[in-house]
Amino acid sequence: MSGASAIPVVSAMTPVGLADVLGQAALQTRVDRKYVVPVDALPDLLDRLTAYAQVLEIDGERSFRYESVYFDTPRLTSYHCAAYRRRRRFKVRTRTYLDSAQCWLEVKISGARGSITKHRLPYQPQDRATVDPGRGFVDEALVREAVAPAAAGSSLEPVLVTGYRRTTLLLPATASRVTIDTGLTWQDGDVVLRLPDLAVVETKTGSAATQADRLLWRAGLRPVRISKYATGLAALRPDLPDSPWRRTLRRHFQGGFAPVGTAPTTTPHRSVQEASCV
Repeated sequence: MSGASAIPVVSAMTPVGLADVLGQAALQTRVDRKYVVPVDALPDLLDRLTAYAQVLEIDGERSFRYESVYFDTPRLTSYHCAAYRRRRRFKVRTRTYLDSAQCWLEVKISGARGSITKHRLPYQPQDRATVDPGRGFVDEALVREAVAPAAAGSSLEPVLVTGYRRTTLLLPATASRVTIDTGLTWQDGDVVLRLPDLAVVETKTGSAATQADRLLWRAGLRPVRISKYATGLAALRPDLPDSPWRRTLRRHFQGGFAPVGTAPTTTPHRSVQEASCV
């Protein structure tokens, strides 16, 4: 089943507008739990959530195309902070909502106990492959959050482009959100990786587990270590350290994560060189 074919299952859910989602569950500081779910399992999961969830609807659509461009320093400071599990980590990206041509420059900070803080700046879609127009905003966020100060003075270049289709659910009882991403692609230069048979389901809550989390647990699914940026880059560049995501890569990406282009067919020795995160 393709990701798009799972979307009709949400037709029974009550629609909710973007303003209500942001008003009830903006959650710029939050706890995220991520799951890798077979696309074929989505209809049953969504059906069980119908009583608890509302679905984001904009102009009659309930599934939307996203593109993210991730930026990093020449030494891949952001990546290495994640690979070596630094308590304080950051990501810099542009996120473009392709269906509405809206774009944001975002700085995401990971803190203690899995908390996430996001800083966002409205951005021009034509600038999404560069941070130059918003570089002051990025540096200010990094300095304010006291994370990776070396990155604030380093160049930030586009490293990875991801694309996917997202359906967003609002769980009003817990003021939380669930996102369901299908049709994921990662592109690093001329190499593209696709994950057609799996979905990334992410719950975004203030702290406590959501009804979606409990349904996933009952189905035998547990949160996994996966990052669209770091896990994707580890898959595309097997010379990079991948310890946090090795189990996810081996368990979920061996069959369905097919390279197109010139990706290596063997796994070279992984580098232990570490970029400074402090």
